[in-house]
Amino acid sequence: MIQGFDTISGLTIPLLLQQPAPVDYWSMLFVFVLATFIGLGVIRRVSRLLYTPLMSLTNAISAIAVVGSIVVAGADYPQTIRILGAVALFASMTNIVSGFLITDRMLKMFKKQ
Repeated sequence: MIQGFDTISGLTIPLLLQQPAPVDYWSMLFVFVLATFIGLGVIRRVSRLLYTPLMSLTNAISAIAVVGSIVVAGADYPQTIRILGAVALFASMTNIVSGFLITDRMLKMFKKQ
C-alpha cells in the first residue's frame, strides 16, 4: 500500500477524502437511559437474601472499572481525559469499599449471637 492512500475493494482513495463516521449522541443517551431503567427494575425485583451475592458481583465489575481507570489516568492522554480517569477511579473505589462495608454489615445480621 502506498503511504497516504487506502485500498478499499480494489479502489485507491486518498486518506484525506475519507470522513470519520458521525457520532450519534442521542442513540447513546437513549441506550444509557434504557439501561438505567432496566437495571433499576432488575435490582428492585431481587430478593433480600440475594443482596450479598449481588453486591459481590457489582464489586467485581467495579474492580474491572478500577483497572481501566488506572490505565486511563496514568497513560499519556490529554489532561481532560486523565482527570476523567481519576474521577472514575475515585467513584469505582468508593463503590467497592462501600459494597464491602454493606456486605459485611449484612453478613453480621445473619450471624447467631
